[in-house]
Amino acid sequence: MKRARPAKSELAALRNIGPTIELRLNAVGICTCEDLRRTGPAEAFLKMQAQTASKLPVCYYLYSLEGALTDRHWDDVVAATKALLLKDVALRRFSG
Repeated sequence: MKRARPAKSELAALRNIGPTIELRLNAVGICTCEDLRRTGPAEAFLKMQAQTASKLPVCYYLYSLEGALTDRHWDDVVAATKALLLKDVALRRFSG
């Protein structure tokens, strides 16, 4: 008898959000799409980064979060948006 797959969570249903990113988001208190929207990709990235000993790849994590919110593959986030995200991360690191 086949077991039914559990339904995807709200976050896992977003583009670019796989099990690892979802677990890391949950670990920093981001459990819903609204939590991610409210927090924003830069702050969510920094919160996840603070929870891990290794450096998270910006090109994958930060852009994946933006892509999840805008329904596009992380590599399709335009260069201008990527630059703004990197600036936002840098400013938050500096002010935090």
